[in-house]
Amino acid sequence: MSVLRAKGSRVLEASKMLRLASTDSKNAALKAIAKAIEDNRKSILKANSDDVSTARSKGIRESLVDRLSLNSSRIDGMIKACHDVMLLNDPVGEVDVTWVQKDGLRISRERVPLGAIGIIYESRPNVTVDASILAFKAGNSVLLKGGSDALNSNKAIVMAINSGLSIAGLPEGCVELIEDTSREAVSEMLKMREYLSLIIPRGGAGLIKFVVENSTVPVIETGTGNCHIYVDHSADFAKSIDIIVNAKTQRPGTCNAVETVLVHEKIAGAFLPQLQGVLSKLRVELRGCERSRKYAEMLPAIEEDFYMEFLDLIMAVKVVKDVHEAIDHIERYSSHHSEAILTEDYSNARYFLNAIDSAVVYVNASTRFTDGGEFGFGSEIGISTQKLHARGPFGLRELTSYKYTVLGDYQVRE
Repeated sequence: MSVLRAKGSRVLEASKMLRLASTDSKNAALKAIAKAIEDNRKSILKANSDDVSTARSKGIRESLVDRLSLNSSRIDGMIKACHDVMLLNDPVGEVDVTWVQKDGLRISRERVPLGAIGIIYESRPNVTVDASILAFKAGNSVLLKGGSDALNSNKAIVMAINSGLSIAGLPEGCVELIEDTSREAVSEMLKMREYLSLIIPRGGAGLIKFVVENSTVPVIETGTGNCHIYVDHSADFAKSIDIIVNAKTQRPGTCNAVETVLVHEKIAGAFLPQLQGVLSKLRVELRGCERSRKYAEMLPAIEEDFYMEFLDLIMAVKVVKDVHEAIDHIERYSSHHSEAILTEDYSNARYFLNAIDSAVVYVNASTRFTDGGEFGFGSEIGISTQKLHARGPFGLRELTSYKYTVLGDYQVRE
């Protein structure tokens, strides 16, 4: 048995024990994990500093270095996430519906863990904590496969997590990290159907495409975010610019950052110079269609730019005729992650909400809110951009399935 399959076997065995774990025991373990992260804060930051130094020496752009970087505040966020997940209602054992058939059978639909979950992700070592604690609270074990750029960080974090689990008396295998960062290890993991119930890839389009096309284990697609904001003819200029600045510049390397802004032709001449003036001071590179470049200084956009998840201080701009053309553009180019309309027109707002087929649709708010924590889920595994089995922020409840329990009195079918 390979090292990877041995880890898979341990994760599977741990999942059988976790499905029986009480809420109290899981919460006690989460509390112990939070303390272990605090106790190992210095070693985690040191490991992360090594990863960041290596990334910069390779010329990785700063927006992606930001995804990789940890600081004391982000460690605090990890600890807070543990406590937040402790406070969430445990979905395991929750009965959605119960009814009695005419033959006297009492049938119930009950929430149950998914089992052993594999998670493949890039950069962002905080995902190591988020994925582990959410999977664990939902009664699942987890096999983690992080990227090579965050290996030292992930090893230090998983060591702290397992220290907390050990203190809480839980078995080895609840959280396992694959340290082999090769493509071959990913390929082997994707074929481990006998151990894993689900694989969740979280990263760029290339990673997700590879996983979907090569996995024999069921897959939930998350991560790729070609997000749009449409500025309608009735939008408040100042408030709209504030939202676009937030959506593009707060953390440009995240999947919920805006990548394309669409502007109604009636306001383009007045709005775009104001937008360009603000964004130029923030060093945002604009790539505009031919019409938008008549109103503000931008680089010419090519077709590929409208498909791009830039993950950087780069944004595409297009002038559109109306809300209908904006929706047509989004349907053509979007990754179906998060889209927003900025408007004072109620009819256009409702039409946009109903017509857009994405995981999250906003009226007058930043796309940066697409996040499990911001939605009150405590944390998230990622943002699902597909329709089965869950969509949007993939939180605690989405990490469960259900089974039917049937109580009888020795009935037989006639």
